[in-house]
Parts: sequence; C-alpha cells; structure tokens
Amino acid sequence: MSRAVEGALATALRGADELLVVEDFVRKLARSEQSGKPLRIKLGLDPTAPDLHLGHTVVLNKMRQLQDLGHTVIFLIGDFTAMIGDPSGRNTTRPALEPEQIEANARTYFQQASLVLDAARTEIRYNSEWSDPLGARGMIRLAARYTLARMLERDDFTRRFRANQPISVHELLYPLMQGYDSVALASDLELGGTDQKFNLLIGRELQREYGQEPQCILTMPLLEGLDGVEKMSKSKNNAVGITEAPAEMFGKLMSISDTLMWRYFVLLSMRPLSEIERLREACAEGRNPREVKVLLAHEMVSRFHSPQAAREAHAAFEARFRDGVVPEALNEYLLHAPPAGAYGLAQALRETGLCTSASDAGRNIEQGGVRINGQRVDDRQFHLAPGTYLVQVGKRRLARIVVAPPFGNPTDSAWNSSSSDTA
Repeated sequence: MSRAVEGALATALRGADELLVVEDFVRKLARSEQSGKPLRIKLGLDPTAPDLHLGHTVVLNKMRQLQDLGHTVIFLIGDFTAMIGDPSGRNTTRPALEPEQIEANARTYFQQASLVLDAARTEIRYNSEWSDPLGARGMIRLAARYTLARMLERDDFTRRFRANQPISVHELLYPLMQGYDSVALASDLELGGTDQKFNLLIGRELQREYGQEPQCILTMPLLEGLDGVEKMSKSKNNAVGITEAPAEMFGKLMSISDTLMWRYFVLLSMRPLSEIERLREACAEGRNPREVKVLLAHEMVSRFHSPQAAREAHAAFEARFRDGVVPEALNEYLLHAPPAGAYGLAQALRETGLCTSASDAGRNIEQGGVRINGQRVDDRQFHLAPGTYLVQVGKRRLARIVVAPPFGNPTDSAWNSSSSDTA
C-alpha cells in the first residue's frame, strides 16, 4: 500500500463507524492513484426540512476531506425520494411532502452545504433526473431485482411487521430508489449515517445487478444533540443550525457537556486528531475544559460565519455569563397576573418559551436551574407578584418578564408609569 493510499484510507476512517469493504476501497484508491482518475463519492440528502444543522455536517465534513484529496464528490438532492419519505428508523409511515415544499427546501440545501463543501468542485445532482423517466415499466423492472424477503430483513420493517404496524408499499420502494441512484451515478463510495446502512448496501447489490463494480459504503455516527442523548434534530429542540446567529451558535456549543465536547471535536472539527488528543490530555492534567470548549465554539462560528463574528460572539458570551452583563437585545414578555394577584413561575416559564412545557419548567426549578434577578429559585410553587423580573433558565435562556396587575385592578391603568424596575 502506497503512502498516498494509506493516508487516504486514514482520512476516510477518521471518526467513521464502518467502512465496507475495506479491501475493495483500498483497491479503488490504488487504481485511482495509478490512473489519475478520481473516485466518484456520493452523498444523498432528502430536502425534508428547510435548513441543515451540525448533525448533517458530520457526513459533509467527510465529503470535504475526501474532496480535498482530489476525488469527485456528488451532492445528491433527493427531490424524487423525498416524495416517498425515508422509512429508516421510523415506527410510522412518513407524511407525504408537497412538491412545492420539497422545491423550496431544496433551494437552500446546497447553498448551506457549500459552507462545508467546495462548491466549485462539487457535482450537484437531483435524483428526479433518472427517477422520473423510469415510469411504471421501469419501476416494475427495478423492483424485480430485489426480493421482499430481503427487504423485510431491514430492522425497522421487521419491528413494524411484528408489531402489526402498517408498512405502506411505497415505503418498500425507497431503498430501491436510493440504490438506483448509485447505479445512475456509477458511484465508487457512498456516505451516510449509521441508520442508512441497509439502503447503502442495496446500492451495492443493484450495481452488481446492472453490471457495475459495487460501491463501497462509509457510515458515520449520528451526532447527539445538545442534550447528549437524542440524535440531533430540530424537532427535538436539541440542534445547532448552521445558519443560526453567531451568538446563538456559540452559546449552544458552550452548553454541551465536557464529555460530549470530545465527540463534537472528532466529528465536527477540522483539527488534526493528534491536536485533539493533546487537548484531551491537557484537560486530564488539569486544564479547564471550558477553555477548550471555547476553541470548538470559535471554530464552528468562524466556519459558518466569520472569524470576526466568532470573536464578537465569544466576547458577548463572556460578558453575559462571566461578567453578568445583560444583553441589550433581550426578549421581553408581558403577563397579566390572575385575580389572585401573582403569576405562577412555572406557568410563566412555559408561557414565555423559556421552558418547553410545565414539566420542563418544574424540573428546571427543582434542580436549581432558574434564577430571578440573579437569585436561584428552587420552589416549584413560587409566584411572581406584579413587577419586572430578569429570569434566567440554565446558561443560555434569558428574558425580561413583566407581570402586570390582574385585569380590572384599580391600579392597572396607571401601573406601567408607577411601577419600578426590580431587575
């Protein structure tokens, strides 16, 4: 194995979950080195949401690393497969997306992906190019190349079948259509999350059926969200969007646990693994992990915004959380107290969006995560009398809550002019 091939293999394996088949990939790399013909490396994303988050960039980072080695990367927008909906990891059938929604989402995908990939050296494709022309006859011929028994070996289909949960026929077509993308693009390597392994393997099988050399597959771990438990997802409210405001992105990354920080470094950072290991050793020897977390947050904000934006976000973060400076642009909420004369703190946190639910509010209060005017409040029954309060939940959520007297109170009309700011 030449040094170039050895280096390319190490780049591919960095942070990866699995490479299949390693020997085949080494052979492809060696052939590419000898012929000067770059490998064709494919990543497909269905435009099911308008924005990308850091979880998506795990595979995009790997694409960029392989792109920088001189290989051809294909960013495939699944405008056709999005109409079916990927059943991976699903317990129910996905609701169908309207074509207009898919088109709107697709417009932003490559624009945002270009914050990671070199757009000038990226081949952009839409799988409707070859999927639409298939027609009914082509779809039948394609379906004939794979068995139902093999399809039902898929974990999520098996679970749903055994639980007597519905599996729509069109869902069985999704892995076939994704696999057919590999045939249409003659890909040498396809990337995806660990939840995509079944679909990627079908691509190998279909390429054999169509007389092509089977692609290798490289699966990347699914990045945990800010909670450190669930997969990063905007629907789970634990995501960091790559187009979020610099200060918001910086603050969110500073909120992750010291343990999760290292996983983010390996999967998101472009720093050499040797440098990350030195940082880990320094923390083990006593360096404050918070200082290292700042490096991660600075790198992410610099990449998706600018170094200047990262410096400003860092300064704002330090002023807010170390020096106790309240941001000028602070959300303010007006709540009218009930007839009893005071507003329940838990309800106020839920109504203002500082907490996602009453149970979330109660949990934060009881765990000491709520401060009012700088003082910790751990009484779930605490009530806010009419007045103005600076309320903080956790490290990042901060708002000014104004509690007005109950409607109809004799002092209500003059309250705004006579009340004093207690914050």
